[in-house]
Amino acid sequence: MTTRIAPPAHRLSKDAVKVWIISDTILNIIGFIILGILFYLDHRYDWYPWVQWVLIGITILSIPLTIWSWIKPFLLYKNWRYGVDEEYLQLKSGAWKEIHQLVPMTKVQSVSTVQGPLLRKYGLCSISVETMGSSHSIPALPKEVAVALRNQIAQYAKVDEVEQ
Repeated sequence: MTTRIAPPAHRLSKDAVKVWIISDTILNIIGFIILGILFYLDHRYDWYPWVQWVLIGITILSIPLTIWSWIKPFLLYKNWRYGVDEEYLQLKSGAWKEIHQLVPMTKVQSVSTVQGPLLRKYGLCSISVETMGSSHSIPALPKEVAVALRNQIAQYAKVDEVEQ
């Protein structure tokens, strides 16, 4: 007899899109600043001619990647789902290549919340779940939801709280 597992239904916070766009924009700005500095140094010190062509090629490739970095967060948000029950942690993501992971609660060794500066600004946390052979995460949940979910996963997995 085959047990049917319901697909995960919980979504990430809508603010996840803002956080991902801001994060990617910061990285793109840093990348373009570095390219600008390299172009300046190439002009100033008259490096080999092929260096300028390489920099032009990198710049041309960076433009569509920058545009993609503003589209990708919407696709990530639209396709990311998670679910938790006493037996499994379910993670589903992917627009073109759908990935559906089932993590047995018996394999969970630790669970934690992670909050960087951008996530903190929007009141979000990510959850990190560690098993013997891998690590899984649920990005950008409201802090209260993340803490409650972390505690629920720890309870289902019978993970003891460790003082740090």
